[in-house]
Amino acid sequence: MTEGTEEPLADSRNVPALLATLRNRRRSCTVVVTGTPGGSIHVRDGLVVAMETPGAPGIEGLLLRSGRIDEQAWSAVRASDTSHERLAAELVDRGLVGAGELEVISLSALFDAAFALSLAVPDGWEVTDPVPTLYRNAGVTPERLLGEVSRRIDLLAGEPGSAAALARTRMQPATTAPLPGTVGGLPARHQDVLATADGRRTARDIAFALGRGLFAVMLDLRHLLDRGLVRPYAPSTDRRPSTAPRIAPSVVAPAALDPASLPRRLPGRNSAPAHRPHD
Repeated sequence: MTEGTEEPLADSRNVPALLATLRNRRRSCTVVVTGTPGGSIHVRDGLVVAMETPGAPGIEGLLLRSGRIDEQAWSAVRASDTSHERLAAELVDRGLVGAGELEVISLSALFDAAFALSLAVPDGWEVTDPVPTLYRNAGVTPERLLGEVSRRIDLLAGEPGSAAALARTRMQPATTAPLPGTVGGLPARHQDVLATADGRRTARDIAFALGRGLFAVMLDLRHLLDRGLVRPYAPSTDRRPSTAPRIAPSVVAPAALDPASLPRRLPGRNSAPAHRPHD
């Protein structure tokens, strides 16, 4: 932990307050947030330049899952910079992504991660020395970050609940929904979300599967919900008793044997007769 870390932690009642303190002191550090989903917040000279969280795809996921670059090219970039200090420059220098496009993706991933982290109360946080990370933007103030997160939450407000509830709900196609590809008037991105909402995936899972931002996917899910094309996953309520046999097929219950097929003991004999038993 870097020198002077204890004072910001003691003064901060939550993560936004901590970021405001770091901004005032122009600190460069990484804030490790614990909890679900948890993550890392990268601060340079008091400005937030990147966030990483399991709750939303980062720059790497957005580039790879969307098909902008392939695995082989990404592996070559990482191998060329094991410190991860120049990953953004390497991507641009190799012509894999334009500088302007990478800046847009970098900011998009930053805001999306901040939104994902805001959906749950963290268990705690720790301020450490700066950790190298992939980003290409000048950084944003904590105030701008908080304003963008609040705007996104307001846009998602409504049924079937809060943004946090929508984020953790598994979605499935509505029983009356037509097959993907036959939904007239739906943009391709909505059809992709509809095809991926299989009852097992949450909005986060769909975002990672499609290589799109969590907030964008949740907006599309809200649209599909409003149109009645998806609904929250509901486990089967069919509780009829099983008709499967309750004994192993190779075992025959004694009651199932035909008494006529068993040998009879005759009076005065010590063993079953060798001839055919009487009927």
